[in-house]
Amino acid sequence: MNRIVLLRMIGICTSLVLALYAGLAFFSDLVRPEFRAGDLSSAVIPADNANLTTAGLATPFSFDGDLLANFASAKAANVLHHPASDTAKRTEENKAAQDAVISALKLSPIRPALWLTLSTLEAQMGEPTTPALKMSYLTGAVPVDVAFSRIQTVTSSAAAADDEIRLLAHSDIRSALANRARYAPLLIAAYVQATPQGKSFLLESAQMIDPKFKEILLRY
Repeated sequence: MNRIVLLRMIGICTSLVLALYAGLAFFSDLVRPEFRAGDLSSAVIPADNANLTTAGLATPFSFDGDLLANFASAKAANVLHHPASDTAKRTEENKAAQDAVISALKLSPIRPALWLTLSTLEAQMGEPTTPALKMSYLTGAVPVDVAFSRIQTVTSSAAAADDEIRLLAHSDIRSALANRARYAPLLIAAYVQATPQGKSFLLESAQMIDPKFKEILLRY
């Protein structure tokens, strides 16, 4: 009899846990922002603060990698596109966005665009970006829009002086120059805004991939 009661209790507890998990999954689907890390490189408008507040209620209890990643991406987009005018507030919001991104990556680390988002947030605060940038390369391929955003981050930061980053970033330059009609003006703008190491990297990459484009860059 005791064994039967024990089995019943185990069955009830298991059912409750499964029901709770299903409820959290359903709630996550309802509140998940329709914004991904890759959207930071496009003209997609991030979720508003009301949607983020609702999604934020689910994130502390969720094991849904997409929910955490989308929430973190939308939060980062608001920080990057609409930074607070007050320095202290801007720092606080950036830190909160970084924490959200890190939480998402701990659960679901194979997200190259989200690693790039983390490095972009770090760059905004003048923090080292190289480790997160390396992870964005090592965790998978990205669309060309994201690759170009990564070029901007590399060439405008100290990461351009890192030999491993320079080697990895050649693939981004190659992707952009394969779509030269669209990205040539943007690469020129990136060159103009780049650090000395960033300019050197862009010239070196152009020499290897498209020497004629290097001649264009040298005019600026």
